[in-house]
Amino acid sequence: MDELIDILDMDGNLTGETVMKSVAHRKGLFHQTIHVWFYTKNGDILIQQRGKNKTIHPLLWDVSVAGHIGAGEAIEISALREVEEEIGLIISQNELQKIGIFKSFQKHSDTLIDYEFHHTFIVEFKVPLKDLTKKDSEIKRLDIIPINLLKKIIQNQKTTNKFAPHGSAYYNTITETILSKL
Repeated sequence: MDELIDILDMDGNLTGETVMKSVAHRKGLFHQTIHVWFYTKNGDILIQQRGKNKTIHPLLWDVSVAGHIGAGEAIEISALREVEEEIGLIISQNELQKIGIFKSFQKHSDTLIDYEFHHTFIVEFKVPLKDLTKKDSEIKRLDIIPINLLKKIIQNQKTTNKFAPHGSAYYNTITETILSKL
């Protein structure tokens, strides 16, 4: 779905410009996204397999919930909205624990250049997986795996092509932060 988003400079500052998401991707303009990683106190992590019709990284495993921040939308409100839209879960702003902002450069083609700042949160997952309602156009499958398995997968070069290429530093930050909460 195309939507109006705010444009940032290369340092992550708002420029005052807003464009449609498709324009930002075509021109390689910096913009903001949210990433929300759900984890359990047992050391498991919720992952999603991206839908087969997604333009970027179809069928790869990825962050629990991700999405673009709408123009003028507060970052935390965007995170809450995306969680509800993608997996049908209503959480409170108090549950969001921001762990950082990650700058991402991905050129998928000459007409699809994704320059993003990922505002990244972790949230304790407190409901059974069966209680989630995934958005079929976005997500093929949801799964819960041990966080140590995710760490091994990311470190193994032969299997990393099954996960969205956020980089090992990103994944290490996520897993180490969650492990410190257990």
